[in-house]
Amino acid sequence: MINIREVKSSKERKEFVDLPFRIYKDNPYWVPPIKKNELKGFNPSNDIFKTVKAKFLLAYKDNKVVGRIVAIINLTEINELHKNKVRFGWLDYEDDIEILKALLNKVEELGKQHGTKYMEGPMGFSNMDKAGMLTEGFNSRATMIGIYNHPYYAKHIKELGFVPEAQWLEYKFGFDDIEIEKSKKLNAIIEKRYKVSNYHFKSISDLMPHVDEMFDLLNKTYADLQSFVPIEKFQVEHYKKKYLKFIHPDFISCVKDEKGKMVAFAITMPSYSAGFQKANGSMFPFGWWHLLRAMKHNDHVELYLIGIDPEYQNKGINALIFKQLHENFERRGIKTIETNPLLEENTKILQLWSKFNPVIHKRRKTFRKDL
Repeated sequence: MINIREVKSSKERKEFVDLPFRIYKDNPYWVPPIKKNELKGFNPSNDIFKTVKAKFLLAYKDNKVVGRIVAIINLTEINELHKNKVRFGWLDYEDDIEILKALLNKVEELGKQHGTKYMEGPMGFSNMDKAGMLTEGFNSRATMIGIYNHPYYAKHIKELGFVPEAQWLEYKFGFDDIEIEKSKKLNAIIEKRYKVSNYHFKSISDLMPHVDEMFDLLNKTYADLQSFVPIEKFQVEHYKKKYLKFIHPDFISCVKDEKGKMVAFAITMPSYSAGFQKANGSMFPFGWWHLLRAMKHNDHVELYLIGIDPEYQNKGINALIFKQLHENFERRGIKTIETNPLLEENTKILQLWSKFNPVIHKRRKTFRKDL
């Protein structure tokens, strides 16, 4: 018999974080998080819970933890965007459909208590968290912010009557596929016509005053997408702490107008996936060294975030972004580039990669069920 219990104690939160380390033990494609960071992010005192209600749930069978899930009510999504749904995320479980069924039944209960019309997942507290169940690409290593799951997840959830909702694509292409010479003349024309130019951040302290501006630009860039929920100010602070330490100025491109206002940016990172695998959930004693080495000695890059002011979209501004990144990538010996998940409906962003001979090497979906 499968029992579902809500996580209440620090011991149970630790069990929640520990479970995937057992489920994906020895899996060469799963990328483990840092346990300490996960526990900190799940702490009830976290500011993220100002606009989010979440129930952390564990599944037990014969007194052993065999599954986990978070049932999520995003109040901004419901009250301001009128998307009346309950989310679920951080789903992991042993290969038994009855475990998944029991976990999702609890999410459904929470949804009905709040009067929601449907449930959808896997997704996080906000759009900055991991989302989308992997449906293709099980033999590719996950990115730092990409969900990895076993193939039986999608099989089971469809058997339980869930249907696909949103779909993401992940591209991979070679550095040599960026034909930068062809775009140099175009860059000069764009800079002159729209009075824009690149800006280089010299250090993280140089970047910090511009982070809020980047998130504002993200909200503008993706506002028209049906799945987008605006990122709020206090959430920005949370994601600064979570990801900023992994960013190096050489992997950021910024375009500003003649008044110094940011109109486009891209944040990329050397792939930390292998470093996280070697760290195996802990920064100590040597986890920090593996991540530092991944930053300094790496020929593979992940494209993390890109934002372009709607007024400057379809004007070739992306050429300036790639020119600046190309210069830094060439200097660092980058050979391959991988996008993080891109919504299939986001055709404007997908078109940015069309000239680079991209290969779709992963697909992922959220799944929906009406209540």
